[in-house]
Amino acid sequence: MTQPSQGVRRSYGVKAAPYGFLLLAAVLFALFFALPIGYAVWLSFHKVEIKGLGLGKGARSEVWAGLQNYTSTLTDSAFLHSALRVLGYGAIVVPVMLGLALFFALLLDSERVRARSFARLAIFLPYAVPGVIAAVLWGFLYLPAVSPFHYLLDTFGLPQPDLMDGGPLYLAMSNIAVWGGTGFNMIVIYTALRSLPAEVYEAAKLDGCSELQIALRIKIPMVAPSLVLTFFFSIIATLQVFNEPMTLKPLTNGIPSDWSPLMKVYSDAFTGGNIYAASATAVVLALATFALSFALLRVSNRRTTQGASR
Repeated sequence: MTQPSQGVRRSYGVKAAPYGFLLLAAVLFALFFALPIGYAVWLSFHKVEIKGLGLGKGARSEVWAGLQNYTSTLTDSAFLHSALRVLGYGAIVVPVMLGLALFFALLLDSERVRARSFARLAIFLPYAVPGVIAAVLWGFLYLPAVSPFHYLLDTFGLPQPDLMDGGPLYLAMSNIAVWGGTGFNMIVIYTALRSLPAEVYEAAKLDGCSELQIALRIKIPMVAPSLVLTFFFSIIATLQVFNEPMTLKPLTNGIPSDWSPLMKVYSDAFTGGNIYAASATAVVLALATFALSFALLRVSNRRTTQGASR
């Protein structure tokens, strides 16, 4: 009787072991991810009601607001303008960053390249620099008073563009994002390229294909899933841009406190003290990010399925 019971306990322990390993991760996920999101959603449906002059105990109470905060967010011109600014910013960052990442990955995968390890590290190294530090460094390079580039332009009598105001500001912030994010995307694409079978390249060379033809007709189509993945990462990062404009804001008057949607969330919550409206804006931004990612994923899967069926 003893042996079967021990066998049952041992079998139960083996089956329960994976759940024990996942328990800590599940607890951390619930405490630091699920609960904050749930609390933000709960706050977005509430508001503060002030009675009388708002003085004394019980003068301020939290009441149900329904969809009022969401209506205010979607009809707020400041939020709409911030979304348009981010779209313009993303129209510059995403294609330039992914184009450079793909170019560098194809270049490093070529047999003619020398010092491949050094080049790979040099391209990836800017990604290791924290975003705030990168924004500060580039911000001082943009300032005419301290920038060595402006000094050189002034020495040679050339015009000195103001990159901290107006349209050039988009290029200045886009440059920071491209400089910092190209290396990560390059590593993802380069890893996919290195995993491709060498027999495919050899067969293409035997057929007389050049390096350019191999890159365009074989390498790029076969790493399409990696391109889609980096595209999703770039879109999500663009919609959540915060470090670059927030860090450059003290250096110029051309960046308002609500330049991006996340900056508006920060301003409403910590400057305006309206955490309920800020929560609604954050939820709207999260839903927009999810909807855009889901739509792009469906389109990508549909094209992949059609290509495979052919």
